Amino acid sequence: MKWKVDTDVQVVTQNLARKGQRTDGEDWNLYWANVTTVKNIFHPDSGMRLSDNQLINHYPNHYELTRKDLMVKNIKRYLREISKELQHELPDFVPTTYLLPADYSLFVEEFRRTQNAMWIMKPYNAAQGRGIFIVNKLAQIKRWSSGRWGPLRESYVISRYVEDPLLVGGKKFDLRLYVLVTSYRPLRVYQYAHGFARFCNVKYVLSDVHNPYVHLTNVAIQKQNDDYNANHGGKWNVQHLRLFIESVYGSEAATKLFSDVEQIIVHSLRATQQSIINDKHCFECYGYDILIDAKLKPWLVEVNASPSLSTTTRSDKVMKLALIRDVLDVVCPPAVQCHHRQNDYNDKQQSSSENNNRDTLTTTGGTPSERRDTNDQPLFKPAFQQGPCEPKGDFTVLYDEALETHLEKCIKAGEPLPLTTTSKDNYNFRGAKHWTNWGLDDAGFPGGGGNAPATSA
Repeated sequence: MKWKVDTDVQVVTQNLARKGQRTDGEDWNLYWANVTTVKNIFHPDSGMRLSDNQLINHYPNHYELTRKDLMVKNIKRYLREISKELQHELPDFVPTTYLLPADYSLFVEEFRRTQNAMWIMKPYNAAQGRGIFIVNKLAQIKRWSSGRWGPLRESYVISRYVEDPLLVGGKKFDLRLYVLVTSYRPLRVYQYAHGFARFCNVKYVLSDVHNPYVHLTNVAIQKQNDDYNANHGGKWNVQHLRLFIESVYGSEAATKLFSDVEQIIVHSLRATQQSIINDKHCFECYGYDILIDAKLKPWLVEVNASPSLSTTTRSDKVMKLALIRDVLDVVCPPAVQCHHRQNDYNDKQQSSSENNNRDTLTTTGGTPSERRDTNDQPLFKPAFQQGPCEPKGDFTVLYDEALETHLEKCIKAGEPLPLTTTSKDNYNFRGAKHWTNWGLDDAGFPGGGGNAPATSA
């Protein structure tokens, strides 16, 4: 297999080096690209076409999920539609959010309805805590916006601030979880077991609104604080956090919390399922940022298309190396690699003229360059042609839409479930009611969703 990267991130290149040979040309099988490169590749005017044996690590319009304003718009629309269909409301899991300056009038109306509330402002398309600040007075926004919003100025999103976050040791934190999507239609979702909590360095004081070390959990921000601990990097394994919650609130509360987090992941992806271009050459590993409030209600803060893969501690490096290894094993299984190496060996036995053209993978769809196995199948099959999802490494299968649909049909028809290894042992089949009855209690009444000051109007 030949691979290509845009940036030399060690945890990526080290894993890809185990898979095959690096190339700087267009003869790649797997490209770990940045979002700008992917945008250019899929632009209609580029004239580029990926061959059957090429994979790339972003969907063309991933921003429907990863751009803050579009994420909120898609989720709000989805919640309205599905709540109408189900005749009960799913719990809201994103704070009330507006895009400025476009929604300024709507924001002012909401601001006046919720006096004394705090709001957090972020550039709509920035990362690592850049440009974020908290406001609690309309005059602050008016002063800040003066002269900013010309036709070429950057837009901001403004959201209700979760004022009562869950604290550990008096400090605020959020969760970074890794989610791999290999297909949107049908939806195929894997969740990584080893996310982490990111802590602020300074104890939480709500009124200290101008101190980023109190309110912003981004590592890029916290590293600048004098109290930053380089040994643990202000991070805590998500399993340790779960043990803490179990010890303080009980195992039932912890189970419900993490089940709610799974619901947020699946419903946010379903909200953008019809908007995302489901190109068969694409996969994407997202970084989900989840904030937990004092009532143990999780809130979706944002989804990152390019979660940071730089490492700050030894444990961070070990975790991210394993993460990328498992991502590659899901999208490009080891068995495929073995077969590709055998093809390389066979190719070397061909004539020199044929050998000169070996492994040429053009982006114009030329059939001579396509690698195929002994059954005349492409080296990389689209995810939906690979059968039911199966766990790999520390990735568990969170949602397999095709398998869920098939098993639901069996249940409705009164047929026995197909007890295959995948459906019985490797997949935690929850059934449609698990996802559509979120927010209802055991008797079918609204409850359990919880409310927080950041609940959308």
